[in-house]
Amino acid sequence: MLSFSQRGAWWLASPLIAASVLMVLGPALVTLLVAFTEYDALSAPVFTGLENFHTLRADPLFWTALSNSTLIAAIGGPLRLVLALALALLLVHDRRGVRTARAVTYMPSVVPDVAYALLWLWILNPVFGPLGLGLRALGLPSDEWLLSPTGARLSIVLLGLFQIGEVYVVLLAARRELPAELYELCEMEGVSPWWVFRKVTLPMLLPTLVFLAARDVAWSLQFSFVPALVITKGGPNFATLFLPLYVYQNGFEYLRFGYAAAISVAMFVLTGAMVWVQWLVLRRWQRQNT
Repeated sequence: MLSFSQRGAWWLASPLIAASVLMVLGPALVTLLVAFTEYDALSAPVFTGLENFHTLRADPLFWTALSNSTLIAAIGGPLRLVLALALALLLVHDRRGVRTARAVTYMPSVVPDVAYALLWLWILNPVFGPLGLGLRALGLPSDEWLLSPTGARLSIVLLGLFQIGEVYVVLLAARRELPAELYELCEMEGVSPWWVFRKVTLPMLLPTLVFLAARDVAWSLQFSFVPALVITKGGPNFATLFLPLYVYQNGFEYLRFGYAAAISVAMFVLTGAMVWVQWLVLRRWQRQNT
């Protein structure tokens, strides 16, 4: 029997639960069902069993998109987390200019994705973009960012590094909740800041870091869609063909909704596998440091 406070909590959470069922679980179930069909949105779906998944296995573009997405998530996710943690620790104390720095850190995360991508399309333009002009002024090559596979991938990673506002805010709040007495005691003992970070701050922030790492893997796989669509168009030489873009192409350009749904299922499995690997690594690190 639920108590009054428990019933009240369920009532307060009911709108979020209903929205999650309607907007997350429902579409996910439909996607899973469509993945076993041939469907072009013009006629009734036809059940084909595992045919779409057999096609995935033999599709070289799918494996290219899979490797590109994995690479971006493996590189961009840890970099974003490290940068957000560094800024949270740097800006944790209130002093002159800190509030402005906090606002600047969060600002790119509230810019609409298309507008943000268009801004970077101008910045990275090798002819008249400010980054290209600055590199040429230094005598450095300026046409590698969008015209070479490595440069295009690094450009996508660079875009993601500026959108760390949500991760930064969570880490800042978590750091400010840590007991101040612990840091006062460390200061009285005269231990080094690195020791304090490694033995006090990092272990206490670990649960938050685990949660954010799992969240950021899913975000890293999803955010690449708009930059790849607006800036690189999946090129050059399919270097920025990511799974979300490949889903979009198959579903809305080629009307292969069944195949696009199968790719979405594969992307979900990839996300779960990467989160699981992160959890294993972080749990092992925690055991070694406790």
